[in-house]
Amino acid sequence: MADPASWKVVERGWSVVANDGNEVGKLDQVLGDTEADIFDGLAVGAGTVLDRPLYVPSEKVGSIEEGTVHLTIDSAEYGQLQPYEQPPPSEHFLAP
Repeated sequence: MADPASWKVVERGWSVVANDGNEVGKLDQVLGDTEADIFDGLAVGAGTVLDRPLYVPSEKVGSIEEGTVHLTIDSAEYGQLQPYEQPPPSEHFLAP
């Protein structure tokens, strides 16, 4: 087994594995604020161009090791997750 890793070093393309041992997808995006050390979750895709990533909340992420993220849910529960919706760009207003 590989050494544990932090969510801050996870990279796009790493395997995402459900707790039943099945690979459910590839990491598309890590969601969080590294400066504040706030991990929100992951966007995970099936690895195809037309695939829409699913949102995996941080509480469903288990151990992380080099190249692999392990989930605390099984493949069936993973299949019930909602698609990842990218937040709209923030708007900044300048004071007159």
